[in-house]
Amino acid sequence: MTVKRIGFMQKLLAFSGVDPERLLLKWVSSAEGPRFARVVTEFTEKIRGLGPSPLADARAGKQPAAMTSAEAS
Repeated sequence: MTVKRIGFMQKLLAFSGVDPERLLLKWVSSAEGPRFARVVTEFTEKIRGLGPSPLADARAGKQPAAMTSAEAS
């Protein structure tokens, strides 16, 4: 069920003009501390590489750029 919801949320993000790669689901056990740290570090780097959130513009009163239909799929 969770995987299905993540897929739905990624489509909703794309529809809203937010890159769906800003949402990630990884299963990590509480016993996997080093793996958890690696997953979080890699995801943080990926998000930084995507640049500022388009929602930051919305909070500042600017209209975010809409994604094309090709980007959303």
